[in-house]
Amino acid sequence: MSFDWSVIWQFSGALAKGAGITILLTLATMLVAVPGGIILALMRLSSSRLLNWISLCFVEFFRNVPLILLVYWSFYVLPVLSGLTFSPFVTGLVALALNVSAYNSETFRAGINSIRKGQREAALALGMSETEAMRKIVLPQAARRVLPVLASTWVSLFKDTSLVSVIAVGELAHTALEIRAQTFRILEMLTAMAVIYWALGYPQAKLVDWIYKKWGVKE
Repeated sequence: MSFDWSVIWQFSGALAKGAGITILLTLATMLVAVPGGIILALMRLSSSRLLNWISLCFVEFFRNVPLILLVYWSFYVLPVLSGLTFSPFVTGLVALALNVSAYNSETFRAGINSIRKGQREAALALGMSETEAMRKIVLPQAARRVLPVLASTWVSLFKDTSLVSVIAVGELAHTALEIRAQTFRILEMLTAMAVIYWALGYPQAKLVDWIYKKWGVKE
């Protein structure tokens, strides 16, 4: 068996572009899923039974459907139901954002519920409205508590973006598999893909460790 590692350098530009799309997709997903998770969490904590029910149904559905199935559903079924055709990138973004928003919702809800009710009640006693107490007292403290969890979600999402390669999103996994099909260099390209994911993911994982040490709340 012979190996030709030069194929990695030959297609280094394509691999770099795929890695860039992976990072872009991860960032875009979190930009949607963080505010989406906050809205869902506030709906779940609302006194409105309708809002509570809508949030509960959303979270329990998208949190328990396999992400790969959600990707396929967004790509093949959503255009039929909506009459709209999305690019593979947008389709992947929709699927990831729905899934991560559901998880972020529970993260934010747990963070908000971890704040002692006495603090909110004290804010109300000082003349703040419910909205002001939530914005000035509860949410800032909850944000610190959920930051380490959100950082871990980011690292997990970074790896999960590879699932959208099945609908031809040109991220790192899809690009590497395309090159593998063209060159028949299976081991070399899969090894290159693993090394690139590790090189990008390891610093992120260590950053998460630092965030846990720096911002993790210990009762």
